[in-house]
Amino acid sequence: MIVDCHTRIWSDARQLGQEAAAVLRKGTPETWALESGDAAAHGREMSCVDIALVLGLRADLVGANVPNELIAEFVGRDPQRRVGIAGIDPIAQTVDQDVQTALQLGMSGITVSPALAGVHPTHSAAMKIYEFCCEHSLPIIVTMPNPIPSSAILEFARPVHWDEVSRTFPKLRILFTQMGYPWIDELLVLAGKHEHVFAEVSGVATRPWQLFNALSTASSLGVMDRLLFGSGFPLSTPQQAIESLYSVNVSVKGTPLPSISRSLIKEIVERDALHCLGIPSILTGNNTSRVNNDTTTYNPANNASN
Repeated sequence: MIVDCHTRIWSDARQLGQEAAAVLRKGTPETWALESGDAAAHGREMSCVDIALVLGLRADLVGANVPNELIAEFVGRDPQRRVGIAGIDPIAQTVDQDVQTALQLGMSGITVSPALAGVHPTHSAAMKIYEFCCEHSLPIIVTMPNPIPSSAILEFARPVHWDEVSRTFPKLRILFTQMGYPWIDELLVLAGKHEHVFAEVSGVATRPWQLFNALSTASSLGVMDRLLFGSGFPLSTPQQAIESLYSVNVSVKGTPLPSISRSLIKEIVERDALHCLGIPSILTGNNTSRVNNDTTTYNPANNASN
């Protein structure tokens, strides 16, 4: 089974924020596979994977808001092959209602972008979100989508800030997109420290030399089993990412550097990410999210830990 842990869609580039939309209006960056994250393109490009996680985005600092209703509607068209992850800004004025809506829509997890939202990962409002997710077995996905606007607070994207989160909520499953880039080594050390910290390989997967070094480090730290597959669509496509992963040794061919075992690459591509993240399998007929079955309402006053 191949699970793409990092895909995005939007109906209007302005949903990514004005700065990101301006970049797209100037023309798709050469590093992007496709110029947009539209639903039709997503459907075509996911033909080579079994399941795709579709990530929402809410970050008021940069004016980004891909509606969770849009994600849910898209997932609902093919619920056997798509999993919706709600985009939440922990310090948005509407955060309480946003979480309630995510529950009502049957989302299978929550994604946050500390750098784009301008919120430190251990902010008290964010910690309340993690506590709620931990109590209801929902994963948190940590992302910093491209392009990165100048108003984003890059320091808040550092994986090391999540050490306190994992120490506070050891059962919380956390997935970092793009292997925590540009702090890849920091993320791999964090994964070695906490058993429920994972990383997906999008972005890095299509940069051969960086990919080789990242996988070599992961292997030496004994955390290859924490790496999951992700394409980063529309930044890349699953086919491009898979081909790049299997070609990782090309950059060291003819050198004394040790190669990455093909079997280890296969494990990354085919790892059961749903199991790793605690998401009920949708290929075995259990396609109803835990949140959809949960009648508990989100009440930050009741769930506060700080």
